[in-house]
Amino acid sequence: MAKRILYPLILALLAYVLFSNDDAKVIIAGIAIFLIGMVFMEDGFKLFSGGILEKVIQKSTNSIPKAIGTGFLSTSIVQSSSLVSIIVISFLSAGLISLSGAIGIVFGSNIGTTTTAWIVSSFGVKIKISAYAMPMIIFGVLFRFSASNSLKGFGNVLLGLGFVFLGISYMKDGFETLKAGLDLSQFAMEGYLGVIVYIALGAIATIVIQSSSATMALIITALATGQIVYLNALELAIGANIGTTVTAVIAALASNSNGKRLAVAHFIFNITTGIIAILFLYQLADFVDFLASKISIAADDYTMKLALFHTVFNIIGVIVVSPFTYKLEKYLKGLFRNEKSSKSKPRYLDNGLLKIPDAALIGVKKEIFHLYDNAQEVLSHGIYLHRHNYRSVDIKTLSEVVEKSNLDINTDVNLFYTNKIKSLYGEIVKFSAYAQESMDDNDKQRIYDLKLAARNIVESTKDIRDLHKNLTIYLKSKNSFIKEEYNKIRLNLVTILKTIDDIRNEKDDIEVLSSLEVLKDNLKQLDILRNERIDELIREDKIDKKMATSLINDTTFAHDISKNIINAMSILLIENKDIQELGEEL
Repeated sequence: MAKRILYPLILALLAYVLFSNDDAKVIIAGIAIFLIGMVFMEDGFKLFSGGILEKVIQKSTNSIPKAIGTGFLSTSIVQSSSLVSIIVISFLSAGLISLSGAIGIVFGSNIGTTTTAWIVSSFGVKIKISAYAMPMIIFGVLFRFSASNSLKGFGNVLLGLGFVFLGISYMKDGFETLKAGLDLSQFAMEGYLGVIVYIALGAIATIVIQSSSATMALIITALATGQIVYLNALELAIGANIGTTVTAVIAALASNSNGKRLAVAHFIFNITTGIIAILFLYQLADFVDFLASKISIAADDYTMKLALFHTVFNIIGVIVVSPFTYKLEKYLKGLFRNEKSSKSKPRYLDNGLLKIPDAALIGVKKEIFHLYDNAQEVLSHGIYLHRHNYRSVDIKTLSEVVEKSNLDINTDVNLFYTNKIKSLYGEIVKFSAYAQESMDDNDKQRIYDLKLAARNIVESTKDIRDLHKNLTIYLKSKNSFIKEEYNKIRLNLVTILKTIDDIRNEKDDIEVLSSLEVLKDNLKQLDILRNERIDELIREDKIDKKMATSLINDTTFAHDISKNIINAMSILLIENKDIQELGEEL
């Protein structure tokens, strides 16, 4: 309700400012163009990198220092902490990186965002940057028409840079003309009251603009044109950092548990850094003056000193907070733990994955394993076995497990299928359909294969419903022959389930293929022997015709269940496409 009222009021206020003050119009247009540039750069790097950024983030988070360095470099290069955050949350949801690694990237990303201040202070306010913006925009448009994704992405990057530079130029021009009629520096206040006021202004500006980079560009251009004094610019920069925590928290409200945890980590980091910067503001300013003299920054080059200050207090924040990363990880894991805990709800399908093909594929694959875990439960209960009964024993003793099992498992197989298999499968199919929109032909083929694996798993649970009915009847039969045959069916199925458990963590594709081929061969031999055995039981009048018909049908169901599970695991457990195709040929 508040949002519905507040949004039109902000629009109305913005319209009033735009039509009442030409100078403010130029500054606001500059901010808008700058933000458009950031969006183009973000989209451009997604296409241009061809997944390189995702691979770097995935491979470089096994230690906190490496994760911090990765966060810094990736944000510095792509100039978008939001893009890095999307990738990090996606990979965290898909289980590609640890929570501590994700936290480290967020810490490093905060330092990486300071490179925008360096770019603006080094080039944006010292040269006629609009002269460079126009050629970038022109060539960016030309490259966007290319058929190659890499060239199209490069075109977007050029367009983004061009608009960023053009936006800075507009902001600078707006402040220079505004100065003739209004000097904001006259409102500067002494003492900590002034500190708090300007920090609050910086935070509010970032919340409204929704970009700390744009806020920093605004602060630097205002400082360069004399609209604000240097100390107030430092205070505004601290406020901009604090303001990003609010935008992160707002964005996390609609995110999954991993997004919320990272938002809390971001909040803790920025608030801690902000408190340090506020308490030691004057000491930090003196330290920046000292550093500036050592790296050849002129004493009156306040824009460069502001960029240095922005970098210094973020680095100090990382130094102070990063030693507590693992304790922070432990605390964050205790938050939002009940979210999506139901077996019927997806655990790894988050909308943040949709724009990142690699992460989407891994998320789908993990969700199919979740589907298989549910299916394994219903399959086990469908043949009157608990999973813990066979998981902890040697495969050679499975016949004893089957013989000793009883019929005290009361599972409504139909209800389980509807609630925990069918609904989850529907979520996988829906997510896969959306994910394909951002994929190339190879990725689309891979996700098609994964959907096929999911369908095989679902089909196996459909067949167990029919088999379960007759198992319930004939395992209680006084006819020892029919009871023995149904126990053989159970043994065959539990052998497959146990074998899958044993090879699930096997990294060697050849070993996995060998194990699956053994299961296939055993299945063929069992079919031949079972048919001969049924004929023999009928001829010797050991079972009646009704039993024989049921046994023939249920043997077919068991065969289909086994085949579907083996086929699904061939897709899920074998990574190498050539080895997969070899298995299909065999």
